[in-house]
Amino acid sequence: MLRLVVLISGAGSNLLSLLESCDGDGFPAEVVAVGADRHASGLAHAEIRGIPTFVVNWSEFSDREGWGNALLERITEHRPDLVIASGLMRILPAKAVDALAPRLLNTHPAYLPEFPGAHAVRDALAAGVDKTGASIIVVDSGIDSGPVLAQQRVPVFAGDTPESLHDRIKIVERQLLASTILDIARGVITLEEPT
Repeated sequence: MLRLVVLISGAGSNLLSLLESCDGDGFPAEVVAVGADRHASGLAHAEIRGIPTFVVNWSEFSDREGWGNALLERITEHRPDLVIASGLMRILPAKAVDALAPRLLNTHPAYLPEFPGAHAVRDALAAGVDKTGASIIVVDSGIDSGPVLAQQRVPVFAGDTPESLHDRIKIVERQLLASTILDIARGVITLEEPT
């Protein structure tokens, strides 16, 4: 059984979907803690299930490194096999990334390497593409530049807004995240240790 720590910043819709997957019979992972970089309404999804939560508030630190060190300390308390940054809207400092590599995963609402960064859905619409996607990656020191573990295309429809497109991408992201965790647990996907 894989131990998961999930990191969020907001409502935690991907977290909720993952918790529902973990509730299913035979899913080989459990969420052992949920952390956030601020007070996040999504923490309630864990709290109602009795899952420990923690907040390492970004605004209480003078720099990203100090925040990252404190976050890393809280994460490691829970001895995770995987850390899932799903909706965490902060870039982790290199020390934290290195300490968790290669078991730090991220969901991204684009078919990487297309449209990296915080505005992937808006950027896809601005580019006028007819398809975008969702990706699950290993976090590295770049911006959405780590190894891709899974991805799937999502069509862009005429009249799409950022909200309507993102809603369709989130459905795919949730499915990909669950299937990626399943594949890691079964040994179908192996995470390469950094050299």
